[in-house]
Amino acid sequence: MSKTQPAYFFGYGSLVNLATHQFCDAHPARARGWRRAWRHTKLRPVAFLTAVPDRTCTIDGMIAHVPGDDWQALDAREHAYARVKACDDVEHALDHNPSVAIYAIPHDAHGHPDATHPVLLSYVDVVIQGYLRAFGESGAQRFFDTTAGWDAPVMDDRAAPVYSRHQVLSPEERSFVDDALKRLNVTLIDPHPV
Repeated sequence: MSKTQPAYFFGYGSLVNLATHQFCDAHPARARGWRRAWRHTKLRPVAFLTAVPDRTCTIDGMIAHVPGDDWQALDAREHAYARVKACDDVEHALDHNPSVAIYAIPHDAHGHPDATHPVLLSYVDVVIQGYLRAFGESGAQRFFDTTAGWDAPVMDDRAAPVYSRHQVLSPEERSFVDDALKRLNVTLIDPHPV
């Protein structure tokens, strides 16, 4: 990353939920040429989101300043990803031109989720809560529309959340998530050790 430009990252999943981190100077943004996808890697026991190149797609997210322009802590949080320079892909309302990166799993390092490595409902809840708060219902629906891999099984861990940054949803937020997953015909599976 350039030494002369402040360092920002583009978050497109749980990082959109400002309750899950303390990164300052967060702003809504959009990344052109990317789509989210549910993937699994051997670096984590459950599936999670990655960004995959897609010229036909634009995704909403948040950009936030990397504290001290030092990527080390964020790289540790996002340890299963590679950091990809994305300055030309990200639209934002900042009055300066930061250096922006997006985290994505390297193409040859991920596979599709399965019942052994499912998506966590507690993770979906956190992500959608963030999108509802930052972008409203239409933005949260765009999240579902611009994310691939909804054929992945989703483990219903709400009663005992596995995701370490889980949040409590309001009844309205919970209903929004449940209704969206139902429309997508997502398969919910019972909790199991991960």
